[in-house]
Amino acid sequence: MSTSRVPAILRGAVRSLRGAPKFDDRQYWEERYAAGGTSGDGSYGQLAEFKARVLNQFIVDRQIASAIELGCGDGNQLSLIHYPRYVGLDVSASAIRRCIDRFRGDRCKSFFIYDPEAYDDSSGIFRADAALSLDVIYHIVTDDLFELYMTHLCAAARRFVVVYATNEDRREATHVRHRAFSRWIDDRGEFELVEQVPNPYPGTGTQQSDASFFIFGRTSERAR
Repeated sequence: MSTSRVPAILRGAVRSLRGAPKFDDRQYWEERYAAGGTSGDGSYGQLAEFKARVLNQFIVDRQIASAIELGCGDGNQLSLIHYPRYVGLDVSASAIRRCIDRFRGDRCKSFFIYDPEAYDDSSGIFRADAALSLDVIYHIVTDDLFELYMTHLCAAARRFVVVYATNEDRREATHVRHRAFSRWIDDRGEFELVEQVPNPYPGTGTQQSDASFFIFGRTSERAR
């Protein structure tokens, strides 16, 4: 259909969409933390306590000596988990500064700004027994950043990748896009699902979530 035959109101809508600024994942979170915002409902209350129970048991059962988290947020969830050694990365400098202040003096924890488009860890500095992604994947709305994030997450894991997220393709809000992320992991064949822990508080209300734990082990881990 030629442009001249498109109704004026639709032409205006198309122009508006074309001119609309692309959502910037990193800017959203930096502005949120800089304004005093938190990592959200999932990092507090009964949801945070549930995640801590699962992860603390995982650390003991799998003898996890070190962990790296891509998307550490404001550090409240971290305060409930007993990692022997921990590295936290986040796209928000304000969140990282908050974590540095909160855990100042804790020699078992380190924090760094994460820029997925300026990140190359070929020498394996940012590697740990377990690489974690908690309440992060459905906040990555752009495909290119999702691809980079998943690549970096899996490369950081010596033994396990631990994801707490939904696992379906669905858009919810400007800053929320649910993804069937396990397909991405399955397609590469480096990891296999070894455990799934459902959320005991399903739903979309306050202190509810449809996210669950997905724990993937490197295929070589089977020989351990």
